[in-house]
Amino acid sequence: MKVKDIGEQGLLRILQKFCPAEIVGDDCAVMATNPHKSLAITTDMLVDGVHFSDRTTGPYYAGWRAAAANLSDLAAMGAKPLAVTVALAVAADTAVEWVEEFYRGMTACLQEYQTPIVGGDVVRSPVVTVAITAFGEVECDRTISRSNARSDWAIVATGVHGVSRAGLELLLNPEFGQNLEKVDRASLILAHQRPKPRLDVVSVVWEIWGCEGEFLIAGMDSSDGLADAIIQICRASGIGAKVDRTKIPIPDIFSEIVSTEKALDWALYGGEDFELVLFLPMANAKLLVEKIGNGAAIVGMATESTDIWLTDSSGIYPDIVLKLDRGFQHF
Repeated sequence: MKVKDIGEQGLLRILQKFCPAEIVGDDCAVMATNPHKSLAITTDMLVDGVHFSDRTTGPYYAGWRAAAANLSDLAAMGAKPLAVTVALAVAADTAVEWVEEFYRGMTACLQEYQTPIVGGDVVRSPVVTVAITAFGEVECDRTISRSNARSDWAIVATGVHGVSRAGLELLLNPEFGQNLEKVDRASLILAHQRPKPRLDVVSVVWEIWGCEGEFLIAGMDSSDGLADAIIQICRASGIGAKVDRTKIPIPDIFSEIVSTEKALDWALYGGEDFELVLFLPMANAKLLVEKIGNGAAIVGMATESTDIWLTDSSGIYPDIVLKLDRGFQHF
């Protein structure tokens, strides 16, 4: 059965099964918010052949990744997710089963964070395209922003980097990494297909600050790479940074499949790890790393200069300037 066989209304009836019945059905989803809190809104668009393909993800994992990308953006702002809307563009001969699997993947990810799909749109298109808008709530005085960073603050990466890029390589090139144990291979592939947005970190950050004192933290997610996140935060805050390559959390298993330089390149520029990169005072940074564990590390320090350097505390490699041009850019 194809989408053209059931028409727009038939497709909508299927998709509405994934939404709370009491919310969908009108021209807008109306959701009450609490006083003294801000509504955080983010939109992400995914295009077949650019962001996903059946060769590497399939519809279920494409849906999961689509949801995870939006939830990760909310986490980067310190927001708790409330709901998402989904705009779907498909060709008339798209298999209905493909669409349902995509939505199953989305809802599987969203349900882990009690986040419903509350509406959206469906249109015809020669290329499958999905635009998700996610809504979150954050306390007004606890918003994480890229422009909050200060010099002499520590830079924290909340987990290992490069694993999604490694998983993609394994999917694109089946001959790659043949020496890996089956469980390690599967783990890297899953890191690419089913990333976990770090909403858990937000609650730990709030726990560290408690109810007293000024909330001081800057950050964003590392969906476009660790280097991209650090550079974007520094630019927004008008500061620089020194990042120590020996401190960057890279999986030990990389030593079995790629060179040290390739492992570093994947960690800095591979992207789609959906970890958080946070700038905060050193004492709080140490406490945060201790509490979240699982590869979290202090990878560098913010500086008064606007230069952003990759350094080497072991003295083996010369210092180099970190740039955005090595990561993924749409244009």
